[in-house]
Amino acid sequence: MSRSRTAILAALALVAGASGTALAVVPGDPGIAAIPCTVDYQVQNQWSTGFTANVTVTNNSAAKTSWSVKWAYAGNQKVTNGWNAKISQSGTAVTANNETYNGTLATGASVSFGFQASYSGTNALPTTFTLDGVTCNVDSGTGGPTDPGPTDPGTPSTKVDNPYSGAKVYVNPEWSAKAAAEPGGSRISGQPTGVWLDRIAAIEGVGSGMGLRDHLDAALAQKGSGEEVVQLVVYDLPGRDCAALASNGELGPTEIDKYKTQFIDPIAAILADSKYAGLRIVTTIEIDSLPNLVTNTGSRPTATAACDTMKANGNYVKGVGYALDKLGAIPNVYNYIDAGHHGWLGWDDNFAPSAQLFYQAATAEGATVDDVHGFITNTANYSALKENNFTINDSVAGKSVRESKWVDWNRYVDELSYAQAFRSQLVTAGFRSTIGMLIDTSRNGWGGTARPTAPGATTSVDTYVDGGRYDRRIHIGNWCNQSGAGLGERPQAAPATGIDAYVWMKPPGESDGSSTAIANDEGKGFDRMCDPTYTGNPRNGNNLSGALANAPLSGHWFSAQFQQLMQNAYPPLP
Repeated sequence: MSRSRTAILAALALVAGASGTALAVVPGDPGIAAIPCTVDYQVQNQWSTGFTANVTVTNNSAAKTSWSVKWAYAGNQKVTNGWNAKISQSGTAVTANNETYNGTLATGASVSFGFQASYSGTNALPTTFTLDGVTCNVDSGTGGPTDPGPTDPGTPSTKVDNPYSGAKVYVNPEWSAKAAAEPGGSRISGQPTGVWLDRIAAIEGVGSGMGLRDHLDAALAQKGSGEEVVQLVVYDLPGRDCAALASNGELGPTEIDKYKTQFIDPIAAILADSKYAGLRIVTTIEIDSLPNLVTNTGSRPTATAACDTMKANGNYVKGVGYALDKLGAIPNVYNYIDAGHHGWLGWDDNFAPSAQLFYQAATAEGATVDDVHGFITNTANYSALKENNFTINDSVAGKSVRESKWVDWNRYVDELSYAQAFRSQLVTAGFRSTIGMLIDTSRNGWGGTARPTAPGATTSVDTYVDGGRYDRRIHIGNWCNQSGAGLGERPQAAPATGIDAYVWMKPPGESDGSSTAIANDEGKGFDRMCDPTYTGNPRNGNNLSGALANAPLSGHWFSAQFQQLMQNAYPPLP
C-alpha cells in the first residue's frame, strides 16, 4: 500500500469519527467518491544530472479502459524515457498514457509506471496530478531502504526453474535513452538489455553513469507488484578474452586476487542486500574466456601466447569458479555461464571438451554445479538463430552440407540446434538436468533485402548453402561490428525446448571494438578484426573481417550500427 493511499484512508476515518458516524471506506464504496484518485510519486534514485521515479495511480472513480496522467514540473526536469506508460513532454507539462497492456483500471485498482529524467539545480517535486483531467490527491517524496514505495521490494523471491517465466525484464534507462534518441529508435527503446559490469569502476558507476545499485534501484521502480528480472554481465577476468584485443580488460593475467576482492566480492555484497531480495537477478558469467582455453591454446593454428598463459596459470577457471560460488550463494541470483556459439564450439574437437572444461570451472574455488542455473550462447555474436533453408543432413551434388566451405564440417548450422544439443552435452558432463539455456538474439536477425527466401542453386553444395543462408557474414569466425547484421528475435521467455529465454544481452548499438587504434583508459586494445580492411587470420580463415568502418571503442555507442540493426531486423520492426 502506498503512503498516499494510507494517509487518505486514515484521514477519512478521522472525519467519520468526528461526525459520530462509523464509516468503513473501501475501494468501490460510494463514500470514496470525494477523492477520485490518489497518486504516489517517488524519486527512487537521484544523481547530479538525473533521476529515476516511480508513479503509482489509484483510481477511486468509475472503472476505466484507458487512462492519462498529467503533471507539470516547476524546474527544468526533462523526461528522457519511461516504462509501463507512453510518456511525452511539452515544456514543463508531462503526460503519461497507458500502454496497450495496462489500460484497464478498475475502481480501487492501481497502476504503476516509471521513467528516467534529467535536471540541473533543484529537482523540485510536482505538486498536482490529474487522472483523465480530474485532480488527484498526491503524496510525493524520495524512496529509500525504509520507504519502498507502492510495493515492498524486499520480499524474497522464491527460486524458480525459469526466472524469465511470468516476469518483466529490466529496461536499462541509460541504453533506452540512447536508443530513443536515434531516429526510429523508440520502436525498440523499451526492450530489456544486459547491464555490463566490465571493470571495477562500473560497480559504482563510471563518471555520471549509473552504478550497480542505481540499476537495481531502477529495477525496483519498474517492478511494481509483479516479478522482475535484472540481467547483469559479469566480465572482468584477469587477462580477459585472450584472443581478442578489442575486449581486453583492466586486470593483468596474474591479478586473480584483485578480481576476487575488488570485483566479485563488492558485486556479491550489493546483490545480497535484502533490499533487492525480490528481484530475480540473472548473471552472465565471463563471456568468451573459457572457450578460448579449448580452441586457442597449444598446437592449434589459432593459438595465442596470451591464451596459453591463461590456461597454464588457471586463473580463468579459478575466477569463474569463485564468481559462481560467491554469487550462487545469494538465493535470488541465477548464474548462467557463457558457452560460446555454434561457430566456435560446434565442431567435434571443441564440443565435448568445452563441456568438460565448464564442469571443471563450476567445481573450482568452492563452487558446485548447484551454483549454475544454466548457460548462454551467442553473447555479443551474430550466429543465426535458425537456418531454415538447409539442414546439416542435406546433400547436394553428392556432398553433405557439412562439406561446404561455410559449414566446414561443423555439426550445427545455427544457434538453436547448437544450444539444445550443447545442453544435453553439459548434462552428460555432470551438470544438473534442470539447467536452461539463453540465446542472445540482439544482432542475429539478418533480415532486410539480403535475406534469402529459399536454398541456393543446387549446382554445388557451396552454391546451395551460400545462396540460402541467412547469416551473411564473410566467414563464421568474424565477430566485430558485422556489416549487414540486423536485430533478431525480441526478448521472450521459454521460446523453445530447453531454452529459458531469448535475450538481448549485448545492447544493440554498442560497439564491439574500434576500427582504428584509439587511446583509452579502459584497458581496451585495437583488434584488426574490427578493421574493415583487415584480410584476416586462421581464426576467420584468412578472410576480410566484414567489420563496419568508423567504429568507436567496445561498449561505446555506435549510431551507424544501431541504424543498420534496425533496418535489417528480422522479424522486421513496425
